[in-house]
Amino acid sequence: MATRRAVLRALGALGLVAALPGCSRSYPDLRLKLATGAKGGNYFTLGTALARAWQIELAATTEVLTTGGSLANLTLLASGGADVVISQVDTAADQLRRTPDGPRSPRALSRIYDDVVHVVVPAGSPVTALAGLRGARVSVGASDSGVLVIAQRLLRATGIDPVTGIRPTNLGITQSVAALEAGTIDAFFWSGGLPTPAVDDLARRLPIRLLDLGDIQQSLRKVYPVYTPGTVPAGSYTIPEPIQTLLVRNFLLVGAAMTDDVAHALIQALFQQQPALAQAIQLALTIDLRAAIGTQPVPLHPGAEAFYREAKNADS
Repeated sequence: MATRRAVLRALGALGLVAALPGCSRSYPDLRLKLATGAKGGNYFTLGTALARAWQIELAATTEVLTTGGSLANLTLLASGGADVVISQVDTAADQLRRTPDGPRSPRALSRIYDDVVHVVVPAGSPVTALAGLRGARVSVGASDSGVLVIAQRLLRATGIDPVTGIRPTNLGITQSVAALEAGTIDAFFWSGGLPTPAVDDLARRLPIRLLDLGDIQQSLRKVYPVYTPGTVPAGSYTIPEPIQTLLVRNFLLVGAAMTDDVAHALIQALFQQQPALAQAIQLALTIDLRAAIGTQPVPLHPGAEAFYREAKNADS
């Protein structure tokens, strides 16, 4: 965990502890349900820290919901079971296509951080490309997770049916790591920060490789332009060579019906409490005022738009 001094120094170097709009007003009657992910994961850790930030800055009451991930979170947002959710861009874009308008249609408060797609195999595996997973025992991510969405898309783009072309199982990251180490699966998909602690720990016990996705980046992005090409640097997870992969943006989302003042207050409180967020999870250091508006194709909530305009004016 980073020290507060180190966090403030890092944020200052990025120009993120500069002028922000003034203090948030208090919302003691505001009750929010925040849908995150599995306990111990980045969504849950960041969501728990956000809940504390909103309690401190707004006097709001916030309940943190544990879920399977992006798909479950967007279902909760659409049904009214959650007021704020964290989601990957691909699943958010799908939900926006289904419900472009209406009170529960997704609207973004912020781009928060980017995930790196991992396809993990033991170092001694004969599989060297996605096509080699045909017929293999593969964890495609937990049910209702964003990992499942991208795993199925990658497999289809390779010409593998994600149901019949492999022997799929739905495991979260902790269970996937344990299953690969035990030899009960041959590979697993994951989308998370770099490094993902669970994968890093696995690499210390079991030599692993990441499958290179360079040969499929272009064809997948023609169909799903929400993904961005990326590289896992050499040395990550003790893998000597760089690996071509995909990056997946993560968003903080609310329903379109949220009032502008509440949406404004939520995102303002996030940036005011960013040092505390970064102490809880270092990924919060990457939440950047300049990049936060990059939520396409999901539109920014008008209240969030107003906040970013004010922040820009305050910094000029």
